[in-house]
Amino acid sequence: MKTRTLYITETATFIALIAAGSWISIPFVPVPLTLQTLFVLLCGAVMKRNAAVPAGLYLLLGALGLPVFHNGMAGIGVLLGPTGGYLIGFVPAALVAGIAYERRSPKIRIMGLAAATAIIYICGVTWLSYSTGMHLTAAVASGMLPFIAGDAVKALAAYTVAGRLK
Repeated sequence: MKTRTLYITETATFIALIAAGSWISIPFVPVPLTLQTLFVLLCGAVMKRNAAVPAGLYLLLGALGLPVFHNGMAGIGVLLGPTGGYLIGFVPAALVAGIAYERRSPKIRIMGLAAATAIIYICGVTWLSYSTGMHLTAAVASGMLPFIAGDAVKALAAYTVAGRLK
């Protein structure tokens, strides 16, 4: 059983890692390529279903004005902008990955990481389409398809690192 101190430490660590991952940003259109999703998935692997807490607190800190979003951006405007859906998707994605990691089966864990990534895409592409007036197929073409290979590598990295942390 984890102690309260360990939960607080893990929560703070993953908020910091997700924020640090946002600074490792490659400009891309319409959304930047960052390492945030790697740390969201890893958070789920380590903190199980409690991973939704650091993901949610990360969003709250950014909405309150701390420069934790990509390239040091902050504020509610970022959440209402084209990238907001991807960021909001971090919370259910962390939860889904975390629930999958409560099982010992490697297949379930891998499916959980894939489902978590899909949740980020669904939230992100839907909001991208809505917030920009872009047709849904165009949003998928520009806000998901170019990122699939990179996100598969990030999911594999999260799976590998989580396995090493045991």
